[in-house]
Amino acid sequence: MKLSILAYGNKALKEDCTPITPDFPELDLLIDNMWETMEGAYGCGLAAPQIDKTIQLFVVDSIIMYENADDEDRKRNFVEGDTGIRETFINAKIIGKSDETWDEIEGCLSIPDIFKRVTRPWSITIEYQDREFNKHLKTFYGTTARVIQHEYDHTRGVLFTDRLSSLGKKLINNKLTKIMSGKVFTDYKMKL
Repeated sequence: MKLSILAYGNKALKEDCTPITPDFPELDLLIDNMWETMEGAYGCGLAAPQIDKTIQLFVVDSIIMYENADDEDRKRNFVEGDTGIRETFINAKIIGKSDETWDEIEGCLSIPDIFKRVTRPWSITIEYQDREFNKHLKTFYGTTARVIQHEYDHTRGVLFTDRLSSLGKKLINNKLTKIMSGKVFTDYKMKL
């Protein structure tokens, strides 16, 4: 089932989310609905707070980004052998970040029609559990690392707009105000 995505300004998007255990009610259904919601909105990631669940859960599909990139972008944004991931992250914790950073344009399903350049580490090492609660410790690079960091931030109450300069925030203030007041069109369900 496609769920409504919370719009910028909703307080749930600014909350530090709580960890969950395997007995979280209807977790499999929630995860399935998150995948369907993300895909229906043509996204590459979705975090639980975006659907009004303040828990440490997010889904990432960077395969779609790899498949839609041209050869030049693939070489620049993916390491050799990386064709993207499709993964569920539960109780994730970033434990390492590279000193090397890179800038790239980001957007967000909760902040439609706003795309801005954000600086992030090129690689991260992250501990997490998958949807079966198997533990993982992995390092991700480039675009995959970027999408993970963006969704991970959501579970910590941080939006990509929080990472913009003061001037960058000022330049999009009118658009953010329109989103908060519901004056935005999307082809997916949104909730203020």
